[in-house]
Amino acid sequence: MADQQGDGMEVSGSRGENYTVKAGDSLSKIAKHFYGDPSQWQRIYDVNRETVSNPDLIHPGQKLYIPK
Repeated sequence: MADQQGDGMEVSGSRGENYTVKAGDSLSKIAKHFYGDPSQWQRIYDVNRETVSNPDLIHPGQKLYIPK
């Protein structure tokens, strides 16, 4: 069972985390938050291709998996 944190993140184990997109987010902003490097957005996109058809269009409330 995942633990809900106040910052939109759900901790789901040692292999990665679930993240709920907030208004103003982009894959590069999320990558900077998790990896310290906005150019790592492709890592997030690659594992979320089933739910993200266009990496430039993510929506608030959308659930993403963030790999470690």
